[in-house]
Amino acid sequence: MSTHVKRAFKYRFCPTDAQAAELSRTFGCVRKVYNMALAARTEAWARQERVNYNATSAMLTAWKKTEDLAYLNDVSSVPLQQALRHLQTAFTHFFGKRAMYPRFKSRKKSRRSAEYTTSAFRFRDGKLTLAKMTEPLDIVWSRPLPEDMAPSTVTVSQDSAGRWFVSLLCDDPSVKPLPATGQAVGVDVGLDHLLTLSTGEKIANPRHERRDRARLAKAQRNLARKARGEGANRRKARLKVAKIHARIADRRRDTLHKRTTRLVRENQTIVIEDLTVRNMVRNHRLARAISDAAWSEFRSMLEYKAQWYGREVIAVDRWFPSSRLCSACNTLQDTMPLNVRTWTCDCGITHDRDVNAANNLLAAGLAVTVCGAGVRPQRSTPDRRSATKQKPSRREP
Repeated sequence: MSTHVKRAFKYRFCPTDAQAAELSRTFGCVRKVYNMALAARTEAWARQERVNYNATSAMLTAWKKTEDLAYLNDVSSVPLQQALRHLQTAFTHFFGKRAMYPRFKSRKKSRRSAEYTTSAFRFRDGKLTLAKMTEPLDIVWSRPLPEDMAPSTVTVSQDSAGRWFVSLLCDDPSVKPLPATGQAVGVDVGLDHLLTLSTGEKIANPRHERRDRARLAKAQRNLARKARGEGANRRKARLKVAKIHARIADRRRDTLHKRTTRLVRENQTIVIEDLTVRNMVRNHRLARAISDAAWSEFRSMLEYKAQWYGREVIAVDRWFPSSRLCSACNTLQDTMPLNVRTWTCDCGITHDRDVNAANNLLAAGLAVTVCGAGVRPQRSTPDRRSATKQKPSRREP
């Protein structure tokens, strides 16, 4: 593990009218350059020609000299070049079969952001000034940056709720491996309870979306009654819906950060199930609840925090029958409907469905760490097989 970890520190800021106008122009130019480069590469693909980042960079220079695209010279050139690099990364993932073909950015739906490297900003005495600006950004420093560390990359963005954010990428020397502990835990995710641990502890599901569902439905009905277009009333109604969604997302992210940080601090080994959430949300009866639980985001947070602090996350194969297997005698039940929350095995032991699943996940994960088999399938290598893989008669919930 490297000595320093690259870490992004995100803050809100309040731009002046001039800064907001400059950033809005930059967002538009970034989107325009990205779409034009994607169109050029798509046309070249149809002609069986190869166009890489260097070729699109030369195209950008030519576009700036035309009369129709002369406005690209009014913004900093660094975010435009970074957009071409992001497009190159998207194609790299596509050719590596890790992502779909890149899509065009939409003016209304795509994320409004621009990335600045060290040549396009100045950070001195806790003040950040971007290229083409005369005043520093009015940043709300909710937490300090690492001492004596300057950002290497700055990303400015605006979300759908109209909030402005700046993300500073720095080396964080405070992130170091935690002292080793012999604790191991199995974690079963669910809907009635967000997390069930092999210790028997159950963590309640906050259901953030359900708590604000009435307010969200009222705001969406109000938005639906507004005439489509760029009217001020529709813009205000859309902003109100976006603010409710942002409130839900912020609370959900805060909960996941607290839960994952606690698991990583207390346990050396954490065993989870390798769920395919993308397929599970196709069940229209459970899609809203699964999305609100944010299982994918929970796993992502757990994995990168474990990597930071020297912990191990083991993902047991999704086909492992953790719910139908008795953790005491290893008897496998034929079926286990979702409405069955407790069941009694032939050996006479009564199991809580979720606690039993967590215990089975822990046992399978520890067995693999001993024998060294590969039950840690990575998203970039989907062909890896689990040592605990079985062939069930149907998809295990």
